[in-house]
Amino acid sequence: MLENRRQDRVGALIQRELGEIIHRVVKDPRVAFCTVTHVDVSSDLKYVDVKVSVIGDLEQKEATLAGLKSAAGFIRREISRRLALRYSPELRFSLDDSVDHVMKIDGLLKRIETEEEVPENSAQDII
Repeated sequence: MLENRRQDRVGALIQRELGEIIHRVVKDPRVAFCTVTHVDVSSDLKYVDVKVSVIGDLEQKEATLAGLKSAAGFIRREISRRLALRYSPELRFSLDDSVDHVMKIDGLLKRIETEEEVPENSAQDII
């Protein structure tokens, strides 16, 4: 239980620092429009799975992921420098598609909503 809370606290700190490092320190133009959405820290605090959301098409998402992976060593050193952790965790970046799924579902719901409004309006015009 105590270890879980420590993982959560370390994860929150790493997520905050990652966001700042990516937006203010990393100079790679491929990493322009990304947001750290979730961080999962291993129980031994040696590995961090980082989910990022990227605005753009598939090509931009892949380029951003490649930019993050190439900057992972630099970002890892920055995290180590900013946070007093015993180990500098290995960062593993992956894309978070949950935002895309939410947008798709929202679009489908709006389409259903507009389809339901059309028959009601046409029925009122007849009466």
